[in-house]
Order: sequence, then C-alpha cells, then structure tokens
Amino acid sequence: MKLENAIRALAGTMILLSLALSHYVNPNWIWLTVFVGANLLQSAFTGFCPAETILKKLGVGGSCCAKR
Repeated sequence: MKLENAIRALAGTMILLSLALSHYVNPNWIWLTVFVGANLLQSAFTGFCPAETILKKLGVGGSCCAKR
C-alpha cells in the first residue's frame, strides 16, 4: 500500500471510530475527530504529518521494487 493511501485510511478510520465512540460511549470522543481534522489541515499547509513519520517507521509504503 502506498504511504499516502495508508495515511488516508488511518485518518478515515480514526474519524469513523471517534464518531462511533462519541455516539455510543461519551460525547467527548468528538475531540478526537477535531484533532484528526486539525492535523490534516495543518499538514496540507506545512507538509509535516506525524502519521507519515510513524507509518514510515513501521515499514508502510516501502517497496521491494523501489528505484535506487
């Protein structure tokens, strides 16, 4: 999976999870959605994404056929 797609999947999963938690558990879980949205917005302007750093360290986005 490409790194960009993994970041989108992670962000979407976190948003859906936080919405479900805020509905069924506690309304304060909505703040996780706010955090994810704010992080996506700042990364669009700065180019820095903490999730990208973490996913790279976990080996996501690598390819056995990458150009050297």
